[in-house]
This record gives sequence, structure tokens and C-alpha cells, in this order.
Amino acid sequence: MEGMTPVTAQRPPRAPQPWDLTLLVLGAVSVVVGGLVAAVTGPLGLEHGSWAAAYLVLVCGVVSVALGAAQTWLVGGRVPPSAAAAQLLAWVAGNVGVLGGTLAGSSTLVVVGGVLLVVALLVALAAALRVRHRFLGWAYRLVLAVVVLSIPVGLVLSVVRNR
Repeated sequence: MEGMTPVTAQRPPRAPQPWDLTLLVLGAVSVVVGGLVAAVTGPLGLEHGSWAAAYLVLVCGVVSVALGAAQTWLVGGRVPPSAAAAQLLAWVAGNVGVLGGTLAGSSTLVVVGGVLLVVALLVALAAALRVRHRFLGWAYRLVLAVVVLSIPVGLVLSVVRNR
């Protein structure tokens, strides 16, 4: 086969790990739940319903899916299992804290939840320092940084609102 260049075998992406799949599933479920909350907010007169719907869709949903997908296909298994489990636990507990604290009017719970979210995102950011695709890696790190920086803004707004 003269004149033909050999095809280089590429390593297939690794199978999603349980914590990645959990983030993906939780994210998808959160988008659906957020949509349902948005649908009943007006008729039920929920005070924080609009905010809760947006939070469920954008943070619990979209960011969770992005984390799960990026850690599966972009980061490619560079998150050690113990760190991934801690990240998942911090992410879920943080979101519960922010949502529960906001609905209960507890700034303390919101702040604790926000800190846990920052911890989870810093684990993701550390894992994203070496990724498979240069451009996508920079885009992913930028999104993570924006979300990390937006959390203190949200915490300040929550504390000011609840005074």
C-alpha cells in the first residue's frame, strides 16, 4: 500500500464514571424540576418561585451537566475518585444549602452552601488544568472561573436582602 499514510489509532474516550453520570442525571432532572417550578410559580404565588426555577435550571441543571460532561470527555479521568466523590458531595450539599437557605430566609445556610459550591468548582478547576483539547479547555476553565466568581456576588446579595 505504497503512498498511503498509516491511520493512527486514537484512544477512545473513557466510559463515564459514576460521579460523572450522577452529575449528568442530577443536572437533567434539575432542568425538568426547574421547568415544573416555573410552571407553578404564578398560579401558586410562590414568593421565590421564579428565582428557584432559574437556579434549578441554570446552576443545578446546566452547570451540573457541563461538569459531568467535561469531566467525562474533556478532563478524561484526571479527577481522582476520592476528589470526584468529595466534589459531588460538596456540589449537591451546596446546591441544597443555597436553595433551602434562600427559601427559608437563612443567610447562614446560603453562605455555607455557597462555600461548598466554590469547593466543588475548585476541584473541577484543578482537574481542568490539563485537558485533551486546548481551546475547549480554556473555554471550560473560563466558564468555571465565571461561576466561581459569581458565587460571592450571589452570597452578598443574599445577605443584604435578608437583613
